[in-house]
Amino acid sequence: MAVDIPVPTRQTPAPRAIVPVLATVGIGVALMQTLIVPVLPRLPVLLGAGPEDTSWAVTATLLSGAVITPISGRLGDMFGKRRMLLASLTVMVLGSAVCALASSVVPLVVGRALQGAAMGAIPLGIAILRDELPPRRLPGAMATISATMGVGGAVGLPLAAFVAQATDWHMLFVASLLLGCVGIAAVLLVVPESPQRNPGRFDFAGALLLAVALVLLLLPVSKGNEWGWDTPRTLGMLGGALVVFLGWGWYELRIARPLVNLRVSARRPVLMTNLASVAVGFSMYANILAFPQLLMAPTQTGYGFGQTMVTAGIALAPAGLLMMFLSPISARITTRFGARVTLACGAATIAVGYLLAWALHHELWQIVVASMLIGGGVGLAYAAMPALIMAAVPLHESAAATGLNALMRSVGTTSAAAVVGAMLAAMTQRIGDAVVPALEGFRATFLVAVVAALVALLFTLLIPSPGRTVRSVDEA
Repeated sequence: MAVDIPVPTRQTPAPRAIVPVLATVGIGVALMQTLIVPVLPRLPVLLGAGPEDTSWAVTATLLSGAVITPISGRLGDMFGKRRMLLASLTVMVLGSAVCALASSVVPLVVGRALQGAAMGAIPLGIAILRDELPPRRLPGAMATISATMGVGGAVGLPLAAFVAQATDWHMLFVASLLLGCVGIAAVLLVVPESPQRNPGRFDFAGALLLAVALVLLLLPVSKGNEWGWDTPRTLGMLGGALVVFLGWGWYELRIARPLVNLRVSARRPVLMTNLASVAVGFSMYANILAFPQLLMAPTQTGYGFGQTMVTAGIALAPAGLLMMFLSPISARITTRFGARVTLACGAATIAVGYLLAWALHHELWQIVVASMLIGGGVGLAYAAMPALIMAAVPLHESAAATGLNALMRSVGTTSAAAVVGAMLAAMTQRIGDAVVPALEGFRATFLVAVVAALVALLFTLLIPSPGRTVRSVDEA
């Protein structure tokens, strides 16, 4: 069966270095998610602020990334994907500079919000590949770029922990600043600007409504454990999110050039892929949240391994590296059987990994093997999603469509942070003066992640087999 990947229209050959450059950029942007995790417990002392205030250093990155990603995709379709990629990296560099100079919580949160705004660079990079590469290179290239989302997080955690322990914590942001500058230079030298455009007026009203809706949804989801799920603030914001989303959808369906083409997004292949993306994002982030805590739990618990943040990160790093190494395999599966099969294999592998962790968690190697299975499954799934999306959307909307898909994954990861955090906080035990998650909490988390992976598999099975050609999609 031929691969269900669209045919790019560019006639001149793309530079061979375009994939390594975009992959490096993707890893650098993904690092922003875990960059501050090792120093998060120390921030109240370092900044002289309360834990609730310093937690915004994570929340701000999450919110800005979710809001900006679909907007940067639409701007990339309008004004040039390379141009918007450079803008994203520039914002990341600016945010890193602000954080590197921060000595109080407000500038740190502002800088972290700017860093999160760079998350649109990954879907932009995937859209650039569609414009630049021939069909035979596209599956492997998209698999490589997609894998950077996991590689950056997995490898970045131990590296950030080591830097934070060995030097001043501000050096984390100096390193991200330098990485952003290298990315800008590499993009300028290697990545060409695509001739594909989707001109028209930018949908400012749609962008504002979507931003408000996402903040109203993701803020209480990420802060629900802290605020309380039954408080007026949480319930009011969630209710407001529903109202604004409905209003946004009504508006987007009635304008000529919407921020998000909801008619295209409602097509069954796109809709089912995006719903599967939410479930895969949930199951992926449960791994990031639960496994490090299990490895760092005191040995006195009877199940913890007493590892430091650095050693726990090193133990889990192979999972991220495996995502990158599986890129050629996922490309072959996609080329031979289609991206739908690749996504199904990924979801099934994630479920097997969590089942292994639920049953076998007594030895360190068992946790490492389980995390590698989950990482491999996420790598397969993330590689398939852009292929499925691009095969179902017009060429001139590829950046916006991949940006929306990235947003769906963000919704999944945010939901996982809330659900897993609540579960681990509800099932605890006391070891001396410390309160740590109980084994039952970890096992319950693993089972919930299995369910999420199976939900992703179900949505994948509802994706229709490729029948219409991409050319017909572009002409529709």
